[in-house]
Amino acid sequence: MIRIAPRCIAAISLSLTLLLALAGAAAAQAPDRIVFATDWLAQAEHGGFYQALAEGTYKKHGLDVTIRMGGPQVNGLQLLAAGQLDVVMGDALQVISATEQGVPVTAIAATFQKNPTAIIAHPGVAKLADLKGRPIAIAAAANTTFWPWLKRGYGFTDEQKRPYAFSVQPFLADKTLSQQGFATSEPFSIEKGGVQPVVFLLADLGYPPYSEALVVRRDALGPRADALARFIRASAEGWKSYLANPAPGNALIKRDNPQMGDDLLAYSHRKMKEYAIVAGGDAATRGLLTMTDARWKQTLDFLRDAGLAKAGVDYATAYTLSVVNAVKVLP
Repeated sequence: MIRIAPRCIAAISLSLTLLLALAGAAAAQAPDRIVFATDWLAQAEHGGFYQALAEGTYKKHGLDVTIRMGGPQVNGLQLLAAGQLDVVMGDALQVISATEQGVPVTAIAATFQKNPTAIIAHPGVAKLADLKGRPIAIAAAANTTFWPWLKRGYGFTDEQKRPYAFSVQPFLADKTLSQQGFATSEPFSIEKGGVQPVVFLLADLGYPPYSEALVVRRDALGPRADALARFIRASAEGWKSYLANPAPGNALIKRDNPQMGDDLLAYSHRKMKEYAIVAGGDAATRGLLTMTDARWKQTLDFLRDAGLAKAGVDYATAYTLSVVNAVKVLP
């Protein structure tokens, strides 16, 4: 029989205790993994999230974040509902549509306080109302988003609609044509084409939906509430940093999307600041990425007035303020 001295047993016991303690500490400090999907190929409109990744802000908040790019063939909300993603970026109206279809997702924050959707006209157009009766190129999706709002508010008619080919070339070739676009991108291509466009940002005229909302599965709100709150806080800090100095985030954007040029990145960054798309509205006092009940009510009132909302749907489940209200990162 092998005998072990009592002091050796004590030393072994102490060593095991220390190993277990260290293992427990390591487990406790393991970062929470979050897979986040944007709504399109990497661009300045996603800059704050890439900035938080580039500067280690997510890591600082105990998170291991992976950013996946969206694209024309990617249905982020569908992948979210299937459990393949943790957080996705989606327009508020997309979240409302998913709610109507019984998809159990909810918005917990909003990147853009002002929806960047714009109507872009040729020089000489003084106000949006001047486009009544004139041709406007819009995509099919506009029929359930901003076009009913324009019809009700400005008397536009379906006879004005022209197909939108997701190109500015028809606009450049036809001085009578206006078109839809984002204030942060399409005007850049139009200016490159030799025309200084007139841009009507619909949000500044009262168009209410949030854009680039951050959406999760409803069943994640309980067990992952703390990790989600840290994700929102780190993302808000990333946006504050990106608006001040976009270089770190832009480097990662160009890594993921090599087709993205420095000139467009600079233009989009400048326009986001000029129009206060990220830092304006309620964000100025409530913090970046904030949302309010009043703003969601305005959106639902617009949908009901336009006959786009459905009876018997509990739209209150489309969003929650429980996460973002715990975060206040002022611009």
